[in-house]
Amino acid sequence: MTAAPDTTWLGHGRHLGPEPEKDVRRNLIALKSIGLIDDFLDLAPDDSSPGDVAGLPDPFASDDDAAAPAPTARRLFEARWRVDEDVTVRAQLTTYDAPGRRRGGSAGAAVSWGIAAEAERPWDLDWLSPATVFWPDSDLTPWDHDVVPGPRLRSTHRLVADDDKDLRRLLKNCTRSSWNIHVVVHEAMTPDARGLEPLTPFLPPSLRHRVVEHRAAPEQFDIVNWAMKDLDVRVPRGGAVVLPPSPPPPGYDADRFAVRSVFLDGSEPTELIEKITEFASLPRPLPADAEQAVEQLRRRWHLLTIEEELARTRELVTKYADALEAMTKSRDLYREAAELAQAALAERGESAPLPAQQSRPSAAPMPRPEGSTLTTTLTNAFGRFRDASRKKGESP
Repeated sequence: MTAAPDTTWLGHGRHLGPEPEKDVRRNLIALKSIGLIDDFLDLAPDDSSPGDVAGLPDPFASDDDAAAPAPTARRLFEARWRVDEDVTVRAQLTTYDAPGRRRGGSAGAAVSWGIAAEAERPWDLDWLSPATVFWPDSDLTPWDHDVVPGPRLRSTHRLVADDDKDLRRLLKNCTRSSWNIHVVVHEAMTPDARGLEPLTPFLPPSLRHRVVEHRAAPEQFDIVNWAMKDLDVRVPRGGAVVLPPSPPPPGYDADRFAVRSVFLDGSEPTELIEKITEFASLPRPLPADAEQAVEQLRRRWHLLTIEEELARTRELVTKYADALEAMTKSRDLYREAAELAQAALAERGESAPLPAQQSRPSAAPMPRPEGSTLTTTLTNAFGRFRDASRKKGESP
């Protein structure tokens, strides 16, 4: 499996509100007005180039949705901004309509979304998160739900143990279907209000919307470790562990990414933050759906600068000129071959005219004179045309 390029940032999730595109549009307008982003583009699937987004299946659907009808793209947003003053970042967000949901309505299922962003050099975790370029950085907008139903970004997810098998299935789905980094924290004792706050605000900006924090109550120590048995990891009592994706990235070791104790008192969990940051720097395998998002970003980009527009126009002009030149040469070669053939036919007609009333026996085949001027001339003429056409077709 291909590793994710180190220049990219990838994220996905679900929006549970009624008008996700309106939330994105408002945020992009606000960020452009204050100069935080250079520009953005809002496209309906039909406005994109053929094959861009329209009719594509949702590449961010979880395994639980495999048997359901494939959702299709609702909207494509593009944004461009700069980091470290001169490094350009290009990003696309695509929203997908779940089957049975009325577009623009509040019914049934969540709208799934995916973001692919790429910078001109390797991604720095201290850069602005692409998630908060498209989505408002507010708890009032429900855009930050994981693709696996239940967990939410920027929050703690309490692990419910009503059914041990459900807990096992949940954690397994999180490692198989989610691109986010999942961390299980075991509470040695029930924390106070400060300890109940999520740990993600202590993370670098570009990691805050890629980490899901699962919390296990003190009495859930054995149940949680049983649920993670298939993942070959254990959470220390009162500690934490970073769950591996499926398949695990090269260099992952459960002991290496486990923390023996996490103090849930509102202070910064320095060791756990270091482990999560280190895990995020590993070369992670690129799933097929993530690879599709990166491919779309690179090959189907619409938000061009003036310089990029000019370069693309020059490229198109060059291609059209080459095509016109090839057509002109083919026409000239064909005309030359036709003229040579006509000359050969005329020469043959003058040198060996057939009697007007002479009848030829039907049983005897017409002899083919060796070294015939007609045969030689026609062969040479059409041979030159065929060879020239073949050479033109083989040229890059």
